[in-house]
Amino acid sequence: MADTQKVTPLRPRRACPECGQPSARETYPFCSKRCKDVDLNRWLNGAYTIPGPTTDDADEQE
Repeated sequence: MADTQKVTPLRPRRACPECGQPSARETYPFCSKRCKDVDLNRWLNGAYTIPGPTTDDADEQE
């Protein structure tokens, strides 16, 4: 007889960061390849930025 224990997923399902649909296992954390590609395109075009320390022109001249 097979053991019918419930399998616990390794990571919880969450909403796709692009459209809000449930994420898919193959494209986690996105729901589809399309949403994954949209996010990648935003990174490549510079739409997402990571803030860094500000530099003053006076500091650069010294």
